[in-house]
Amino acid sequence: MKRLGWLRLPLFGVLVFLYLPIAVLAVMSLNTSDLPFIWKGISTKWYISLLSNEMVLEGLKNTLLVAVVTTLVATTLGTLLAIGITRYNKSAWLESLALSPAIIPDLALAIGLLAMFTTFAVQLNLLTVMISHIVFSLAIVAAVVRGRLAEVDQSLEEAALDLGDTGVGAFWRITVPALRPAIISGALLVFTLSLDEFVIAFFTDGPSNPTLPIVIYSMVRFGVTPEINALATIIMLTSFVMIFIAQRKSKVLESL
Repeated sequence: MKRLGWLRLPLFGVLVFLYLPIAVLAVMSLNTSDLPFIWKGISTKWYISLLSNEMVLEGLKNTLLVAVVTTLVATTLGTLLAIGITRYNKSAWLESLALSPAIIPDLALAIGLLAMFTTFAVQLNLLTVMISHIVFSLAIVAAVVRGRLAEVDQSLEEAALDLGDTGVGAFWRITVPALRPAIISGALLVFTLSLDEFVIAFFTDGPSNPTLPIVIYSMVRFGVTPEINALATIIMLTSFVMIFIAQRKSKVLESL
C-alpha cells in the first residue's frame, strides 16, 4: 500500500501543475482590483463589464457562428467519411490520408490552408475560417464514429433491406440510431475545439471579423487585465462542460 501511495505522487503533481494556473485565473477573475494579480476583494464587475465590451461581443458572435457551422458540416461529412472508410474502403493509405488532418500540427495545417487560399486568390474572412475548421474537424468526427461503427452489426441493415426497406431507410432507421452516441460525442468535441481554436483562425481569418481567441490575443498584447481573466474563465468553463458532456456520451456509447 505504501508503494501505491508513492506512485500516486506523480499523478497529483501533474494535476497540480495543470489545474493550479486555471484555479488562480478563475479566482483572480473575481478580483475587485484593476490590477490583474493584486487581490483586493471579491467582485463580479469584470464579468458584467464584458457585456458592454463591443469588441468581445463581436468576437463571441463570430466564434459561435464559426463553431455552429463547423459542427453541423463536420459532423455530417465526418460521419459519412467514417462509413466510407470503414465499409467501402480496402486501402490503408486512403484511410490514413482521410484521418491525417486530425494529427497534423495546427501550425503546418494553418500555413498550408493559407497558402491554398492565397494561391486561389480567396479573400480571408469567416468563411475561410469555417472551411479550415471543417477540414480538421471532420477527421475528428470520423475517428470517433469509426470506433463505434466497427461494433455495429451490419447484418441488421441487411435484414432491413431483406424486409423491403430502402437503403436510405435502413441508414436512417438502423445505422444512425446505432451511431447516435458517437455522432453527438464527436459533435460536442468539434464544437469545443472550434470554440477556442486560435492558430488556424489566426492564419485564415480576415482583420475585419476576428474570432474571440483572436480578440483575446489582441487584448493580451497590451497586458493582462481582470477582464481578460474573466473572459478566459468563461471560455474554460464552457470547454470543460462540453468535454464532460462528450465523455458522458462516450460512456453511454460503451454501455450500449
